[in-house]
Amino acid sequence: MLKPFIMVAPTGARRTKSDHAALPMTIDEIVATAISCHASGADALHLHIRDDDGRHSLDAGRYLETIAELDRLLPNMPVQITTEAGGIFDVSAQLRCLQTVKPKWASISVREIDRSPDLADAVYGACADADTKVQHILYGPDDVSLYMQRRAEGIIRQHQADVIYVLGRYSKNQTSRPEDLQPFLTPEHEADSWMVCAFGPFEHACLVDAAQRGGALRVGFENSTTGEDGHTHKDNAASVSSLRQKLTGAA
Repeated sequence: MLKPFIMVAPTGARRTKSDHAALPMTIDEIVATAISCHASGADALHLHIRDDDGRHSLDAGRYLETIAELDRLLPNMPVQITTEAGGIFDVSAQLRCLQTVKPKWASISVREIDRSPDLADAVYGACADADTKVQHILYGPDDVSLYMQRRAEGIIRQHQADVIYVLGRYSKNQTSRPEDLQPFLTPEHEADSWMVCAFGPFEHACLVDAAQRGGALRVGFENSTTGEDGHTHKDNAASVSSLRQKLTGAA
């Protein structure tokens, strides 16, 4: 039996209810989803918020409101906010979000922050000042190299060492496979703490493989709404529950 740390990513920046009716977008829907996913075996929540028109948002006020409600109703579930640009926000907007929200935990794409190298030190410095735990989003070996370079330069602080390996891209019909993890796991790069997310029907197979290698897992509708058999999950909690069951049978 494997019992890795599982984070649920129920919303993402791109999908809408036209992709799945149970995709949570409002604060109430996000909170209800977090509660059901926690009951199904999720240990933490990767939080995306949307504006009134359902678009990806980094609005600090809405983040703070959502986090406050989650803390009130689900105090034992850690919350990680995203700083994802989503093709909308520049680095200055990402920095303002971090400075205002001062989250306990945030995910940051090294390639996105590198769009404005002059602001990179301020981004990671803001996280250090607020004691925000940072998880670096890495899409491939080039991102790993950039992450290691910024650490060597001291821009990414030495204690900001957690990473998530993204197996694939946010593109139509993207299908990740377990072997997509291998390029990340090199002797030159040994992360203190690493997590994996994957796209498409083999999402769970990728995550079980990652768990067997000692990784933490991120699952949810941000990355995939279907199982390996093509069946669409009823909701995020059903996907979490199905993954937990697969991990129970894994050696």
